[in-house]
Amino acid sequence: MTSAHGNEGEPMTDTHEHTNRLIHELSPYLQQHAHNPVDWYPWGPEALAKAAAEDKPIFLSIGYSACHWCHRLREESFEDASIARLMSEHFISIKVDREERPDLDALYMEAVQQLTGSGGWPMSVFLTPTGAPFAGGTYFPPEPRYQMPSFRQVLLAIAEAWRTRREEIERQAAELAGALSQTARSGLRKPENFLPQTARVPVATLAQATEALLDRMDPVLGGFGPAPKFPQPMTLDFLLRMQARRASPRG
Repeated sequence: MTSAHGNEGEPMTDTHEHTNRLIHELSPYLQQHAHNPVDWYPWGPEALAKAAAEDKPIFLSIGYSACHWCHRLREESFEDASIARLMSEHFISIKVDREERPDLDALYMEAVQQLTGSGGWPMSVFLTPTGAPFAGGTYFPPEPRYQMPSFRQVLLAIAEAWRTRREEIERQAAELAGALSQTARSGLRKPENFLPQTARVPVATLAQATEALLDRMDPVLGGFGPAPKFPQPMTLDFLLRMQARRASPRG
């Protein structure tokens, strides 16, 4: 976890007791978790390498800024120092903004739906060190209620299962990967395939995507598609880039 001190031990002007790696992220949603006592990692090679090196399961939390229950989970559990210690002891914790990484969100949402029969946000997924999901859910309360276990109980149960039923967990993860491969041609991709990569996309494909998005645009009320409408910064960024390239026939 990042220290709240500057060079040579001098205090920073930031008065927060805790500051973690998310302080360096651009996402406003991730920034909202930058002062949790949780030892958060953004999705990337550092977190995946850490999980592999320490042979720890990954706790993956996916949400977005406009999500009420995401903020409830942050306030009730992620800002609790005792829960943060529990997470650090047993897991490598990764925070993802679904608006930045819809690819990760889609993949792991499908996994949660396969595991539980439903989905939603915040998405809480437990992965093997290689990134394969084996357990998941959405919001967990700080104390048992709503016919749900508390978040603390979930963490302890998963940690105990990882310690005592490792082979069973890995078998379940492999079975889930097989089930996902039936609904996705590419199957469960390796986590390193979700790291930023550079690829060439044909101009015609970009133009077709632009037209499809513009067809869904609401020129009166704004946004895309029918209600409920959620912020889509990646869509807007794509359209702005296409406008700059003058690739859209609609200018």
